Amino acid sequence: MNNGQLNAPARTAYGVLLAIGFAHLLNDMIQSVIPAIYPLIKEEYGYSFVQIGLITLVFQATSSLLQPLTGLYADRHPRPYVLAAGMCFTLAGLCLLAFVGRFEWMLVSVALIGCGSSVFHPEASRVAQLASGGRKSLAQSIFQVGGNGGSAFGPLAAALVVLPHGQGAIGWFAVAALLAIFVLVRIGGWYRDRLDRQRQSPAAAAAQAPLPRRQVRRAMAILIVLVFSKYIYNASMTNYFTFFLMERFGVSVQASQLCLFAFLAAFAVGTLAGGVLGDRFGRKYVIWGSIFGAAPFALLLPYANLFWTIVLAVVVGLVIASAFSAILVYATDLMPGKVGLVSGLFFGLMFGLGGVGSAFFGWLADHTSIAFVFQVSSWLPLLGAVAGFLPDVRPTSDRRNSA
Repeated sequence: MNNGQLNAPARTAYGVLLAIGFAHLLNDMIQSVIPAIYPLIKEEYGYSFVQIGLITLVFQATSSLLQPLTGLYADRHPRPYVLAAGMCFTLAGLCLLAFVGRFEWMLVSVALIGCGSSVFHPEASRVAQLASGGRKSLAQSIFQVGGNGGSAFGPLAAALVVLPHGQGAIGWFAVAALLAIFVLVRIGGWYRDRLDRQRQSPAAAAAQAPLPRRQVRRAMAILIVLVFSKYIYNASMTNYFTFFLMERFGVSVQASQLCLFAFLAAFAVGTLAGGVLGDRFGRKYVIWGSIFGAAPFALLLPYANLFWTIVLAVVVGLVIASAFSAILVYATDLMPGKVGLVSGLFFGLMFGLGGVGSAFFGWLADHTSIAFVFQVSSWLPLLGAVAGFLPDVRPTSDRRNSA
């Protein structure tokens, strides 16, 4: 086993992976409540769109820009119970969000939730790789599927709980935060034991990068382009697919939401499949096939009839979803021993690009049409072709085994 696998145990700790994935589901479900309540707080407090945008900006800034910093700190000073401590920030932000009305306090509440997220993702990715038993793509995918599930169920939970009962009902999500804290405390005990064993092991020497520094920088630049392609395109689907269906085909709001849920469900399945394929055939080829392979279906989608639009959306979700876990693990292979920093960087990019893409496509839709937004965004997966320039960082023996 190489040092880039963080001295993982011989067997994959599936119980830990399922637990950290469940905590990810709860964390991202709580996060997704924030945009879901925008119509409610806008109507109740008379906020302008500029103020709604500032709330989004503060949340995105704290949940994305801080992640590389917290990841870097986690690499240098791992703390087994910092995951539970970070969720306490989320709990405090939720409780505040349930009762405040002044705009300044609204910003404080979403900033606290964003800080909790910035602590959670880099450290949780470290836990997932420690528990991987060498199957790092699968471990990251299990962790990522939890987040996908939380993002899908969060708006649904907000619609069922918050919108009918008002802002105070946000407090019920504190139960989810408390449950997450309990799970993360248990994970913290396992994490502490793993760190103790790692410190005592002579194999815990510093890992060396598999490529020269110049090649590592070039490969990281390519990965950033791929994340840009994937998450700017994904912003068009997750934020505007329902509007596209209603405008082009005249479907109801409920029917459009079901179609969006089908895309998100396919996205979750594709994430897990990408982890299995990445460990079997190599991360580079999954990245290439995932983003570039989604391009033909994405290009056809804006021009298809209703049935084929839904089919193509599901296929795009299945194919393109497998990329992120492979990208993240590939990046940690490039920079072994810096799992927290790399995870923080790419999760931060994911959140940040999603926010930028949503704002850009909203502006474009106001000035053109939703149909034009989908025609433009459908070209983005073609950027996946640059994955062909990524070097293969697997050991020679692994390449022979997958042949």
